[in-house]
Amino acid sequence: MKTFLHEDFLLPNKTAQTLYHEYAAKMPIVDYHNHLSPEIAVTNRPFANMTDIWLKGDHYKWRAMRTMGVAEKYITGNATDHEKFMQWAKVVPHTIRNPLFHWSHMELKNPFGIDKLLNEGNAETIFQHCNNLLKQPEFSPRGLLDKFNVEVIVTTDDPSDDLQWHRQMAKEQDKVIMLPAFRSDKIFQINQRDFQAYLQKLGNAAGLAIHSLNDLFIALQNRIDFFAAHGCCLADYGLSAIPFCKDYSFTKADLTLKKMIEGNSVLAEEEVLNYQLVVLLELCKMYHQKQWVQQFHLGALRNVNTRLLNLLGADAGVDVISSSAQVESLAFFLNELDQNNQLAKTILYNLSPADNEQFAALAGAFQGDGIQGKVQYGAAWWFLDQKDGIEKQLDTLSNIGLLSCFVGMLTDSRSFLSFSRHEYFRRVLCAKLGQEMEQGILPNDISGIGELIKNISYFNAKKYFNFKCPTSKLHSPLVNSYSV
Repeated sequence: MKTFLHEDFLLPNKTAQTLYHEYAAKMPIVDYHNHLSPEIAVTNRPFANMTDIWLKGDHYKWRAMRTMGVAEKYITGNATDHEKFMQWAKVVPHTIRNPLFHWSHMELKNPFGIDKLLNEGNAETIFQHCNNLLKQPEFSPRGLLDKFNVEVIVTTDDPSDDLQWHRQMAKEQDKVIMLPAFRSDKIFQINQRDFQAYLQKLGNAAGLAIHSLNDLFIALQNRIDFFAAHGCCLADYGLSAIPFCKDYSFTKADLTLKKMIEGNSVLAEEEVLNYQLVVLLELCKMYHQKQWVQQFHLGALRNVNTRLLNLLGADAGVDVISSSAQVESLAFFLNELDQNNQLAKTILYNLSPADNEQFAALAGAFQGDGIQGKVQYGAAWWFLDQKDGIEKQLDTLSNIGLLSCFVGMLTDSRSFLSFSRHEYFRRVLCAKLGQEMEQGILPNDISGIGELIKNISYFNAKKYFNFKCPTSKLHSPLVNSYSV
């Protein structure tokens, strides 16, 4: 009898098994969106134990532990790492049919070689076994990247970041290419208490004081140039929705920013939306000029539990799916850029499954310029990043767009063990196509469908992002090249 995670896990027939083992499994990983620590990757410091690598920062696991009634002390509190692991081990058997059950056991099998189901009874043995392996060089951060056959990782970085770790990685000419992504979410939070402090931080990084909207754009262009010199070719946003304001105005946005700088923190909703849209549009024009790819993660209602937010800060596992309308504002935004030929390559991610067809159809309305899949309906994201969500994303993309243009999966994770999600995705993809081939829905063309799978797993992303290694001699100083 096969173990649970046998070699044909999730692969229901011979065709699916052939597609996975001969075409998908050996493809390198291009992880074009994650939240890994560049410092940990570069310093290559060993992980202290399994809790350090597996549980810290993983809000998916934190949510499950809270649901099972585990005290916060054993989740994010001051309990020992050993105690936290033991509590998680008690919870794992109760995650049946949650993707955590699959992910957790895949992460134990690869790279640790554990094919037993984690529970309270074997937790101590597994904890010690993994801890011993983590002391070995091949289980260091760099060693794990090599084990998972990772070729490119793209981190998520604030515009004010000095990118010292990316610079160091480039100098070392490691087998893994680590590139930054420009994540400018904080510049849109004009109604937050710490906005002025962030504005000063951004200005310091760009080498100028920000007193106006024009100053802000000069600073942002400066930072975009700086990131580009370090090999950056992606921008990223995590917004609840695209700000919507049909009669947007640069002048009004400038007045709103000056009002905030002068200490007037009372802003009307219309002022905030106008400012956000003006800034977002201007940034996206800069991306187009750089030939970057822009990613929009839309539909999250963040930090709904203020008690845990105040206790732990953001990313504590208290974000939820928003039901707010997305498509009208997103369509208006994309059209504003497209009608002036300033729409960059774009990937759209939705968090609400009710928006699947709308997002896929919208992506199809803004194709062209001789670019394969210029606007992408992105991979199943966050709460949808599980077998059912992945299958629905693949079906929607196939029905409304072209699966053959898809740039594939990403981890969106803070863990160096989460590259198993690429394997998970590839198995689900091969299972779906293999089933349809054996049912006669698709032709029984192993080599043709196999090439499609290789493209989705690897080659499409390589072509779409056109990654460039950072230059060894960076441009210094960068000039203020923006002008209104």
